[in-house]
Amino acid sequence: MAEPRERPLHELLSSRMVDIYVGEEGTCWTIHEKLLCHRSKFFRNIFYSKSSKNSRYGLPDESDEAFQRLIGWLYSDYVAPPREEKDLSHILDLYLMAEKFEIKKLILDILEAVRKWYHDTDTWPNLRRVQYIYANTELESPMRQLLVQCVARMLVLGDGMPPHWERALRANGQLSVDIILTVQKWHFEPQNVPDARQESVEPIMEAAEEKIEIKREQEGEGEGEQLPNGVDHEEGEEGEGEEQEQEEEEGAVKDES
Repeated sequence: MAEPRERPLHELLSSRMVDIYVGEEGTCWTIHEKLLCHRSKFFRNIFYSKSSKNSRYGLPDESDEAFQRLIGWLYSDYVAPPREEKDLSHILDLYLMAEKFEIKKLILDILEAVRKWYHDTDTWPNLRRVQYIYANTELESPMRQLLVQCVARMLVLGDGMPPHWERALRANGQLSVDIILTVQKWHFEPQNVPDARQESVEPIMEAAEEKIEIKREQEGEGEGEQLPNGVDHEEGEEGEGEEQEQEEEEGAVKDES
């Protein structure tokens, strides 16, 4: 079924109201039925079905804070742009609600707000944001596609692989596949892509030996050494890495291209 055509707000403020009860406390939101159903396919199926005569519906598992932002968007048709990176948390929560309730216009508005944020700040999505979206959306999610396309460019043009991204890609096969599929769509000119069949194998051997040497040094440093708290050296380094990763995630990665 096609999406309803856009209509001005005053045409959607019908006299019939519906009550939506949100969260564990059951906060009641009284909303114009026509406005809610015009925007949301999910609620059209609930209130406009032939068998339904209800004027109330419960959403006990939803966040009252996120639903309040949804109501704000319904009546204003406006998504406040993020002013700093932490504001993306609220916007992504609202996005997940838009996907669940099948609100196409809101999905598009948030996608544009997120795209513009990363463009204007010259930053990339951090790992924490990507993992959150992957954990709460399906394979076809537009937000997944936007974030993974940004990450693919960051990794391809960056200087090496950040350690926390390497660990994440090893652990999350779907994210790795999505990045490869994204890169394939770029259709590089063949002459711009290295061809190992035509080049010397010596650089490959040298790079492998360098990695082996680094690994041996790291393993050697960890033998027999203990930190005051009884944690061995290798675990201590990993903890520091996680701390560094958190710092990197709190500030988005800068474009090095």
